[in-house]
Amino acid sequence: MSAIDLYARARPGFEDRIAATVALLRQAAADHAGRIVQATSLGAEDMVITDLIARHQIPIAIGTLETGKLHAETVALIGRIEDRYALKVEVYRPQQEAVIHFVRSNGEEAMYRSLELRKACCGIRKLEPLSRMLANRSAWVTGLRREQSDARNEVPFVDSDDQGRAKLNVLADWSWNDVWHYIQANNVPYNPLHDQFMPSIGCAPCTRAIAVGEPFRAGRWWWEDEAAKECGLHVSQAEEEAAVSMLPLRDPQDKSQEATA
Repeated sequence: MSAIDLYARARPGFEDRIAATVALLRQAAADHAGRIVQATSLGAEDMVITDLIARHQIPIAIGTLETGKLHAETVALIGRIEDRYALKVEVYRPQQEAVIHFVRSNGEEAMYRSLELRKACCGIRKLEPLSRMLANRSAWVTGLRREQSDARNEVPFVDSDDQGRAKLNVLADWSWNDVWHYIQANNVPYNPLHDQFMPSIGCAPCTRAIAVGEPFRAGRWWWEDEAAKECGLHVSQAEEEAAVSMLPLRDPQDKSQEATA
């Protein structure tokens, strides 16, 4: 059964939410002309945003982070976006020397050994490339939704990051059903891994399928305490420091924690 079959449901007010999202994107593009980017993770939410930007010809650049650890299915979406929408996707990769040094010093599976090493890996593969994506830009668009996790349940439509840039969470009040209803209605391309019970997809070593009844982001960094489950892209420096305060780790090799579809 596909993710569309499982999740696509019309919810009251859906068309109003689309209209509000488009209006917010248009206003942001006008307020930050030439200095705004959609930072897409290539997940379902971000594919909806990309479709809205393309469909309504809103002048917002599209950028993504190719960490070097993504699933092949995720990377393939870059080409699918460019072919479908005739939009160029800006691709930001980690600095090769930093990756080589980290892996040589800590191994390919360092993220499983400690929270600090996992955060360091995210820093090299995500945060540093993101800083280049956002350089000389005054605003960015994300796919954060309040429903995604307890840590995001009060995410505003318009926020600011640690550098004072505007951060637009244009799907903040959309439900998971809304996202998939839009994908179905508009034939939006999406990651086939979503059909394998992966609602939240990051780097391959840090993503697994979730079981029925598990939280939306349970498949991300599943061996860690729930409070630590952010990579740093969407938390302030103070929140990041608090999350790294010696939380216990679960063993990623413990098969009893693996999800079943």
